[in-house]
Amino acid sequence: MTIANVSPVVFAAVVSMASLSPAARAQIDTAPPFAPPGKLVDVGGWRMHINCTGIAKPGQPTVVLEAGAGDFSVEWSLVQPGVAKFARVCSYDRSDDGWSDWGPHPRTLHQDVYELHTLLEKSGERAPFVLVGHSYGGWITRLYASTYRADVAGIVLIEGGLDNPVRMLPDGKLVHNADLVTGKTIPPVKTSNPLRVSDIPPAALAAMKDAAVQMAPHANEPPRDRLPADAQRMREWATAQIKHYGPSDNPFEPEELAGLAAERAANAHLFGDLPLVVITRGIVEDPGPDNNTETEAARKRDFAAVAALSTKGKLIVAEHSGHHVHLEQPDLVISTIRDVVRAR
Repeated sequence: MTIANVSPVVFAAVVSMASLSPAARAQIDTAPPFAPPGKLVDVGGWRMHINCTGIAKPGQPTVVLEAGAGDFSVEWSLVQPGVAKFARVCSYDRSDDGWSDWGPHPRTLHQDVYELHTLLEKSGERAPFVLVGHSYGGWITRLYASTYRADVAGIVLIEGGLDNPVRMLPDGKLVHNADLVTGKTIPPVKTSNPLRVSDIPPAALAAMKDAAVQMAPHANEPPRDRLPADAQRMREWATAQIKHYGPSDNPFEPEELAGLAAERAANAHLFGDLPLVVITRGIVEDPGPDNNTETEAARKRDFAAVAALSTKGKLIVAEHSGHHVHLEQPDLVISTIRDVVRAR
């Protein structure tokens, strides 16, 4: 259990939210507002939620939707119904979030990839897959594709997959991911022993509880106010649960992203001729020192380089969207997924 060793950048952000009363904390750990739309699958002593819709067609890949950090299956409520009209499509909740149970810790990208592979296998969903990753989910998508290359028929990255993102330290200093690499060995994945709340150190648990209560009222601020009513209800509930903050426990993220960067540097066309589309935002949100004209141009160059991991790679700029393209221009995401599904 490594929550006590969580990244100081992440933990400081959580602790800074710890200003609420014990009475407010007591509202946490309630049951979900409604039953999961999919099914709960045991992946090794804990259950994960997967929601698959649409009809599997012979010779056609199944689409797997990978949400960003702090997001889960309901985030795809504007995209999944459209994709289900032409393909089998699955969204799911990573361990520690949504309808899924607490999983093993630390929550590394490698752990997420192993769990997704196990979840798909045990739920009866068969390769090949078109992987669609948003933001943080883009890293999981890339790592999955390099780990299980034969299972992947295409990739769509939505604002996801940068190798060396900017990070803000607790003192406000901006650094790149490469500056945080210490050379730690990434631990092997865990196939059992999910985290118990009783294992969390008291100080970390108190900070997580306070963060949960403080963040819940902001669960559906724009652009998430575009989600259907039930999705918004579930997001409000989920962000009020302490487990929602468990995935922040990845002290190995700098090393994992450095690994992705090294993999790309070693092989400019890592994914060969695999259909690959990278969608990036056209609108700069929250202008600041790490969000301005210069950094935006650099981001687009970086995303173009990610698209070049395939000889069939393509970069699309979502001119009317910020970071959450799947919420602001869902039709663009749906049509892009359709093109990739039909490309093989």
